[in-house]
Amino acid sequence: EEEALVTALVPGMDIENIDISVKDNLLTIHGKKNSEELAEGTEVHRREIFSGDFTRTIELPFRVNSDKVSAKYTNGVLQILLPRREEDKPKKIN
Repeated sequence: EEEALVTALVPGMDIENIDISVKDNLLTIHGKKNSEELAEGTEVHRREIFSGDFTRTIELPFRVNSDKVSAKYTNGVLQILLPRREEDKPKKIN
């Protein structure tokens, strides 16, 4: 009722290459991971490491107080805490 926590796995990303934006009840995560530089003449048979741009937009069940959003990035795990707007919180009626 108070907040949402979004956890995203983005291993090997530099935090400078991750953008987070919130508008009303939409969270957008955009990132870019540059491909690994290989020595000239290196042949790749199979690559399982993602590189390039990605964007994910998540619709949340409530509007977010964008002034109080916080994010933490540790060991490839991005956690975004999204507090609910005060006016959208359920009100108890006596």
